[in-house]
Amino acid sequence: MSERSALVSVSDKSGVERVARALVKSGYRIISTGGTARHLTEFGIAVTQVSDVTEFPEIMDGRVKTLHPRIHGALLARRDNEAHREAMAAHQIPNIDVVVVNLYPFRSVISRPGVELDEALENIDIGGPCMIRAAAKNYESITVITEPDDYDRFIATLDHGGPDDEMRRALAVKAYTHTSSYDAAVAAYLAKDSADAHVPTNFSFVLELAEELRYGENPHQHAALYRREDQPGLGGFVQLHGKQLSYNNIVDLDAACALVAEFDEPTAAVIKHTNPAGCASDPDLVRAFERAMACDPVSAFGGIISLNRTLTRPLAEIIGETFFEIVAAPGFETDALEVLMRKKNLRLLTSPVASKPAGWTFLPTAMGWLGQEVDPRAQVDRDRVTVATARAPSDEEWRDLAFAWRVAKHVKSNAIVLVRDGATIGVGAGQMSRVDSVDLAVRKARVPTAGSVMASDAFFPFADGPEAAAAAGVRAIIQPGGSKRDDEVIEACNKHDIAMVFTGTRHFRH
Repeated sequence: MSERSALVSVSDKSGVERVARALVKSGYRIISTGGTARHLTEFGIAVTQVSDVTEFPEIMDGRVKTLHPRIHGALLARRDNEAHREAMAAHQIPNIDVVVVNLYPFRSVISRPGVELDEALENIDIGGPCMIRAAAKNYESITVITEPDDYDRFIATLDHGGPDDEMRRALAVKAYTHTSSYDAAVAAYLAKDSADAHVPTNFSFVLELAEELRYGENPHQHAALYRREDQPGLGGFVQLHGKQLSYNNIVDLDAACALVAEFDEPTAAVIKHTNPAGCASDPDLVRAFERAMACDPVSAFGGIISLNRTLTRPLAEIIGETFFEIVAAPGFETDALEVLMRKKNLRLLTSPVASKPAGWTFLPTAMGWLGQEVDPRAQVDRDRVTVATARAPSDEEWRDLAFAWRVAKHVKSNAIVLVRDGATIGVGAGQMSRVDSVDLAVRKARVPTAGSVMASDAFFPFADGPEAAAAAGVRAIIQPGGSKRDDEVIEACNKHDIAMVFTGTRHFRH
């Protein structure tokens, strides 16, 4: 029983044979269970079954196998405590110095379409978290490894007596992060089908450091990027070129990619300070980008480009003519990368194009954390909206209204967006008065606004907004409706032969 042992029982078996082989070479006996034991045996690694140590068989379809005093006594015994050592000897408790354990794939199971509750429950690990937490509590004596990414640096320590105190403690922190994140995922899954599903009673999640940033919104603020344990380091983004992303870069990048994800058609957007400086859809992505840039080329300078199609060399040549901070696209053709990489500081990232998944978002305030459901993709279904005016939009106006509505969702309120032929021509953002946003959008337009359509993210409280739109030649308006003065607003539109649609839904971005 004084022989050094390592307990190895993993769901994610990638690379586990390497760490087991290194442990055997360093004189450790491998204690293992079920599938892990079979996996290691296939690699010619000698394994002692847990049931041989406990002298008790696995029962209840494997639900009970490691919950035994000879396992948890080994994990919890303090090596500097004589009474603990005597108890280990008296009860034939092995000397387990290393624990390599990760948990059942609960998250991947529940992410599959149509998964049943019974299957989800069977994938809630019990023995694994118990072993991990026990070993991590006793990190002064035991090394606990929960992530395959840590195998190599652990193996490198074996020729020098194993990990030092600092490394064991750091691995213990990772272990508790692993189990707490796992428990949070289970709690969230079980809560979502409860009677209070619309407003869950609690949320639990664990964030771990993904990257330390140079500073926050301002140079005097410390900042970092954190992620959930189950997320990739940059949330599905891959940086291909350029200097490190800043805090503000990440905020703008999130806004840019969320906008183009609203569209199925090839779409380009230029973002500045989280607001669209321009956005356009066109079968030709080069044309889409050119039209997005034409909306506000002055504001676009130093902005962020997002695309929902692969970036080609012809477009790369055009982009290279202007200074931008970031270009994000689902993919880059090789020769397009060659062109853009000539600018050493330009950040290039491949980006996921899907809309944000359903769930909740949170904002810290002095009163507590505000939580809300993710705003779903903006849609304009002619059968579900109301034509409020005497004149209905033409087919061309309907297309532009749908485009404008999607863009307006991503403009800071008060938000007004002018669109013509599938491209923004004027954007009014962040004004305290809605009529001021109309005036700003018209004033910023670099082409005639006559014949354009307009989207407003919230209702018009007065008729002054539509009156200003009419003076600019706007031919159709889309807005949620619901103002006490809707009748006045409708009357103003009818007077100017403007078609107006009420969506009944608001996409407000405070």
